[in-house]
Amino acid sequence: MQLIKTYFFLFTCIFILQNTSAQNSISFDESSFDKIILKAKKEKKPIFYMAYATWCPHCNKMKKEVLSDKNVIAFFNANFVNAQQDVDEADGKMVKEKLGVKSLPTFAFLDENGTVLYRLSGEYSAEQFLFEAKNALNPKLQLPYLEKQFNEDISNADKCLAYISTLRKGTDRKTLSVPAHKYLATQTEKQLASEKNWMIISNGVTDIQSKEFQYVLNHKKDFEAIVGEKRVTRKLANIVTESLKPLMESLDTTNYYKQRGISKTVGIRVTDSLIFNYDLTLTEASENWKNYSEFAGESVTKFAWENPSLLKEIAMNYEKNIADKSKLKEAITWMSRSLELNESYDGFILMSKLYGKTSDKNQAISYAKKARKLGDELGVNPEETNALYKQLGIK
Repeated sequence: MQLIKTYFFLFTCIFILQNTSAQNSISFDESSFDKIILKAKKEKKPIFYMAYATWCPHCNKMKKEVLSDKNVIAFFNANFVNAQQDVDEADGKMVKEKLGVKSLPTFAFLDENGTVLYRLSGEYSAEQFLFEAKNALNPKLQLPYLEKQFNEDISNADKCLAYISTLRKGTDRKTLSVPAHKYLATQTEKQLASEKNWMIISNGVTDIQSKEFQYVLNHKKDFEAIVGEKRVTRKLANIVTESLKPLMESLDTTNYYKQRGISKTVGIRVTDSLIFNYDLTLTEASENWKNYSEFAGESVTKFAWENPSLLKEIAMNYEKNIADKSKLKEAITWMSRSLELNESYDGFILMSKLYGKTSDKNQAISYAKKARKLGDELGVNPEETNALYKQLGIK
């Protein structure tokens, strides 16, 4: 009898521990998508899906700081069938494709048939995440309802804004462009310059060549009067960034140069400066020093003249990779400006090397000595200046 009581006691403890443990974390199921759907139908609950990757810092932060919050755990375990998939695994790749995951982490709220009701991406605080999860359960805040409301009255700015504002929480801007352009097509040119239309253009227009964006460019002052110069400038910069940055990062030179030509039509200092920096980054990464020197030659004095670090970086690339003496003399001018703004030991070294490549030995020696003097004052290891002295025959 005593043995039975002991077993019963142990079983009760194990059950309590398991139940307590389950409440200390969200009960994630990592079964296949089809099995998750079946489970949701059986339990008559909506689905919460997390798409993540082990290498994603934003995913790991959300798991550690938000999905471990006791209020978040209690709410999600009570209201959802919770599922997660690593997008690098077989089932995760399928889920990524099915849910159209573009960034990580993505959080999708689905009904028991697999229809996406609401979606989020990126980082949130526990309080914000709980607020959004409650919104996901409200039928009038869900995407299917908002889409239906908009499609029934596509000229209604408020319904368009409600739909795209919810869409943008969990998808890329290109997805927003479909309803945005659908609505904007109902507006005359005179109607476009309004605060609500600006919000729709700002959130949903991604094509620089579109009629609506060209209208903004041609009526920039009108929109600045409505929403402020900073907001208009930020939109112009964002659209250039969205057009060029992914192509620059992927080294897609063919499409980059095509899109670059279009982006240049924006024609304001902020966007031209962005293009200059993307040009240098792309040509350096692809080791296209001919284009690098062309872009630098065109724009250094416009966009780097007050930046000693950037001037030095460009001059360093010239010294390492360019042999044309006329171009090296340009780099000497830029490096002189860098030293004028911020005198530095490595700047003197670089100037000596640049002059050496242009066969101006006297100036090369002069800057080598300046480097030695400053290096001694700063207590820098003299190895580099010693090598320069030897190369230049300085005793």
